[in-house]
Amino acid sequence: MIELQQISLQRGSTELLLETSLRIHPGEKVALIGANGSGKSSLFALLLGELQSDAGSVSIPQQWRVAHMAQEVAALDRAAIEFVLDGDTVLRRIEAELADCDDDLRLAELHAAYEEHDGYTARARAEQLLAGLGFAQSQMGDPVSAFSGGWRIRLNLARTLIQPSDLLLLDEPTNHLDLDASLWLEQWLRNYQGTLVLISHDRDFIDGLCDQVVSIEQQQLRKYRGNYSAFERQRAERLAQQQAAYASQQRDIAHMQSFVDRFRAKATKARQAQSRIKALERMELIAPAHVDSPFHFKFPAPQRSGDPLLTLQQAALGYAGSPLLTDIGLTLHPDSRIGLLGHNGAGKSTLLKTLAGTLPLLSGERVGHEHLRIGYFSQHQLEALDLNASPFLHLQRLSPNAREQEVRDYLGSFDFRGDRALEPVGLRSGGEQARLALAIVTWQKPNLLLLDEPTNHLDLEMCHALTVALQEYAGAVVVVSHDRHLLRSTVDNLLLVHDGCVEPWEGDLDEYARWLLKSARDPSVQPPKAAQHDRRGERQQAAARRAQLAPLRKQLQGIERDLAKAQSALGKIETRLTDAGLYDAEQRDTLQQLLQDQGRARHSVDQLEEQWLTLTGQLEDLQKQA
Repeated sequence: MIELQQISLQRGSTELLLETSLRIHPGEKVALIGANGSGKSSLFALLLGELQSDAGSVSIPQQWRVAHMAQEVAALDRAAIEFVLDGDTVLRRIEAELADCDDDLRLAELHAAYEEHDGYTARARAEQLLAGLGFAQSQMGDPVSAFSGGWRIRLNLARTLIQPSDLLLLDEPTNHLDLDASLWLEQWLRNYQGTLVLISHDRDFIDGLCDQVVSIEQQQLRKYRGNYSAFERQRAERLAQQQAAYASQQRDIAHMQSFVDRFRAKATKARQAQSRIKALERMELIAPAHVDSPFHFKFPAPQRSGDPLLTLQQAALGYAGSPLLTDIGLTLHPDSRIGLLGHNGAGKSTLLKTLAGTLPLLSGERVGHEHLRIGYFSQHQLEALDLNASPFLHLQRLSPNAREQEVRDYLGSFDFRGDRALEPVGLRSGGEQARLALAIVTWQKPNLLLLDEPTNHLDLEMCHALTVALQEYAGAVVVVSHDRHLLRSTVDNLLLVHDGCVEPWEGDLDEYARWLLKSARDPSVQPPKAAQHDRRGERQQAAARRAQLAPLRKQLQGIERDLAKAQSALGKIETRLTDAGLYDAEQRDTLQQLLQDQGRARHSVDQLEEQWLTLTGQLEDLQKQA
């Protein structure tokens, strides 16, 4: 087993671990979690022998073979499949000896070793790994240099998985994977016979795979039995008993409960919407587990909107005159919340680029409302960051007239606090750069968010904060993500991009995962067909319904904005009332005034909530009649 005894580890002036111990038993599948900079990657380096602890001891069985996924790969001329096979260094050594050996006795020994090492199946296993990670058969002979950075990371992953190992260390393996490849990898790792230690921000991936969670908390390694959901429950129960965190916990729980209740009141009977309600209810229960998160942000509400926001009509999408998707009809409304599903290469990112207006149509029409404001997040946004500029300067360039404190407060909610807001972006990690790119996209108050794998590089706490912020976001959302928890919690409808078409997916994400696994075994398996509808008649009915509902929706949006302001004002008053100094005798008048203000603010919130519920009921009645 792996045993760490009284380990202390310091990097520079930062104490990462302090006299902490940990045992990992053979065959355990362990998720290593913690905030960015808490020491996860340093702990991996410690297990690999690349770092020495400042105190304590690390023990790993000497005979264990350790495989570790590298994060970078050079632009080599070596064929992709050969690069993957190079990961099995023992097999390559046997092959090299076979090629040079002219001694019959030694040749016989080498052939026996080759067979014992499964050399005759190695190429087939490498092809299977590459196919599972999204590579086409025709790409396997291409040089490594022909692939982009994200695809080279996939090659590194395949190269790691092909190595025979007793201990497998994987650092964010689902980064740069789509949902298909992520599901395939989860299934592959379930069958892995050795000990797995995994760093990941993908909670559903951890839930489906890991039986232990090790959390780095306050320089200690704390081990929890079970998957990530079990960890959240256990940590929530423990934190709920700590008086210092109690008030903050209760605010978070009340806020989430309010949101759950309000969303339930206006949710449809769609399976995705019901799935989202369940996800919200679950998040309410585990809210205390995230009470010490450094991320507490909201996406600014759009200033103006329109209905429909954006429409594609008889559109052909693709590149250089070669259509990838044809005859696409898609309408986005202010309350649209859509998740895009589909195999790698089916056209999900192409559809997002077309919606964003960065990729022109090959034919058809793209019609945007005059008030359409798009916030588009993709890996390109990270590449477009000015590495010499600070987070503060990035926002200041967008809004030169914005107040300094307003910019600093906004950046602080993304954990760019104090001097960190003024340091060059080039000094920050990939996760911090991704946070900044998200902050920049949403700072501009879009009414349509287009998100292409927004959780890549983010840690679990940031993913949780992003999920909560998207739940409350007042605009439309279209998202591509391998993060199933994010999809379950934030979208109401799923669209399948498949075989040149974009069609509604009537099932849920679990049914989609089952179809993916079936189609991986048998490519002829087609997705279940959605029921046929009179599309033209439906569009006409929908247009008439929108015209009837539009005034109520506009009024409802106004009430929601007023309610948010009133709740914010009440929250500030109640925060002031937690100041113990207010209850001194000399502060009696101030306290009395605050209590009166609290009463008025509560009355205002109650009135607005009553108006909100009344209007929501009227909307539902009209929708039922339609």
